[in-house]
Amino acid sequence: MRAAWLVLWLAAPVQAADLAFVTAQNGDAVAAVDLATGSIVAQAELPDAPAPVAYDPATGRVHVIAADTGRLHVLDEALAPLAQADLGAGAFGLAAAGGAVFVTHWFDARLTRLDAALRPVWTAPTGAAPAGVALSADGLTVATADRDADQVSIFDAATGALRHRVATAGAHPFGITFHDGRIYTADVQGDRVSVIDPVRGVLIGSVATGSHPYAVAFAAGRGFVTDQYDGTVTVFDPTTLEVLATVHVGDYPEGIAPLPDGSGVAVANWESDSLVVLDAASLSVTRDIAMPSGPRAFGSFTGQQVPR
Repeated sequence: MRAAWLVLWLAAPVQAADLAFVTAQNGDAVAAVDLATGSIVAQAELPDAPAPVAYDPATGRVHVIAADTGRLHVLDEALAPLAQADLGAGAFGLAAAGGAVFVTHWFDARLTRLDAALRPVWTAPTGAAPAGVALSADGLTVATADRDADQVSIFDAATGALRHRVATAGAHPFGITFHDGRIYTADVQGDRVSVIDPVRGVLIGSVATGSHPYAVAFAAGRGFVTDQYDGTVTVFDPTTLEVLATVHVGDYPEGIAPLPDGSGVAVANWESDSLVVLDAASLSVTRDIAMPSGPRAFGSFTGQQVPR
């Protein structure tokens, strides 16, 4: 019988560094990548199709949901297990900051806030099939991409009180990101990014993308969107919403997150089994790192480790 956990040490224990934590859904694994060297420094077996991930550098915790079961795993930065909670089938999107953890529940259309001990703080209804969840930079606002409702739900992060529901420009928003006071969603069946003012609760614009956009990230004043079916990243100006370039990165790119120094983005290519680093200025791929099978990394999976 396969052990539930197996941590493979590939190098010395993880030191303070710029890190990426990549979930590999097909390979039942999570890999810790040193972004400075492009090397996998630790790898853990995690059963039942790990996909969503949220790294919280402030606490040194990596949060991962096994998509097949809805079990939330909490790991340290060396990928040793710390805690787990059974959230039920359909637990999916993840965000974490300062010990607070936010989880979307796909089947019963709700958002839950957990405390650092993984106890529920509040639960609030969302639209149908909430996918991604994101927390604002000041930690005051949390928003969900309600895929089957074609909308975003915006909540008070402390209380769960609903502030707004906003229709997206395209169908089926999936990934969601806060940036510079705005919300951006990747509308996977609309081939668009929606841009929303979370204070007024209104749609203020959109960006055309490649086929089936999945998630959005920002670096060096530019927006980057993974286009699953095209194997590309659409690059846009977040001020003008003008498309600047389209860059091929690999087969079926999904998760995307900024490098901690803001110089580029890391992209997980599900069918290429790779993590690539895309420079934000030159728009060239500077690293192509082999990953365990089926990397998805849906969520905020990069960050600068805090010395402890």
